[in-house]
Amino acid sequence: MSNPIAFYSPVATITKDEEKVRKAKMSSIIERYKDKVVALPKNVDHHFCKYEGFWHLQGFWYHSKADFSVEAIMALQDEFQALPTDIFLTTYPKSGTTWLKALAFAIMNRTKFKIGVDSCPNHPLRTVSPHDCVPFMESDSFLNNPSYANGLMATHIPYTSLPKSIISSDCRIVYLYRNPKDVLISYWHFLNKFKDDVSTPTKLDDAFELFSKGMSAFGSFWDHVTGYYKASLERPDKVLFLKYEDLKNGPENKVKKLAKFIGNPFTQDEEYDGSIQKIIDLCSFENLSEVNKGRKQSSKILSDDIYFRKGVVGDSFNYLTIEMIQILDKITEQKFGDLNLI
Repeated sequence: MSNPIAFYSPVATITKDEEKVRKAKMSSIIERYKDKVVALPKNVDHHFCKYEGFWHLQGFWYHSKADFSVEAIMALQDEFQALPTDIFLTTYPKSGTTWLKALAFAIMNRTKFKIGVDSCPNHPLRTVSPHDCVPFMESDSFLNNPSYANGLMATHIPYTSLPKSIISSDCRIVYLYRNPKDVLISYWHFLNKFKDDVSTPTKLDDAFELFSKGMSAFGSFWDHVTGYYKASLERPDKVLFLKYEDLKNGPENKVKKLAKFIGNPFTQDEEYDGSIQKIIDLCSFENLSEVNKGRKQSSKILSDDIYFRKGVVGDSFNYLTIEMIQILDKITEQKFGDLNLI
């Protein structure tokens, strides 16, 4: 089994001094790009983001002065140099990012750690968050880690806004797509947990209106998905497009496909000894949510359990009205057209 680029190094806890350095670098990036940012189109609606409005860049909306910010996107486009061995796990927010990170990390490091929920109590995924194991390119890896996490990174950046070196290199991109109705509900719950002022939660009606207009962090869900889906058709050897619902309904085949695509295919012996199912069990919603319950990310003040709610398919029907469902379905049909994504 070939595994030329991936190895695990323990995730170090970020000290207060290191966090100060990190914030200083982010402040420097914000200062460097402030003139470019103020020239961008702006929307000041505060319902869907705790920061000061959204800035429009290359067809998508981003907030400013935060880890996942328009300044960070600009800096990455100017400075980031991808390696041919890099692997990027890409998603629209709340589309299964945590799960995809865990699966890819477990696959790439399975020769170093025994696989299974009980067989290796010190497996990184039993002690730290998948977000600590696989950093986001927009924040942790860009600000803290010049080696970019040994080649395995995550991002929410739309395909058309990725640094040019990613598109032009031989690196691989994995995209996980999820039904927009479930994405909306998961995102709505997440942002209400994330808000500083929990006494004034975002109303579902407001979240729905902004989401349906593409006025959320990282822009239009439908445009985001379309960019990566078309790229997967044009470059199937470099861009793998997976569906969250398919991964839920038939995880073994999809995990095998993922492992092969990222250059770590399962051997026949591994298929026979149940290694695939052991990885699925290790990375299950139930296991990851229990491990991360109440735990703090090493570099964040947030509790990791903010990333775990239900993880089920179709939960949106418990919240959305019939009219909302019809509107979202109509937008999906119009946006995706003949892309075979409905």
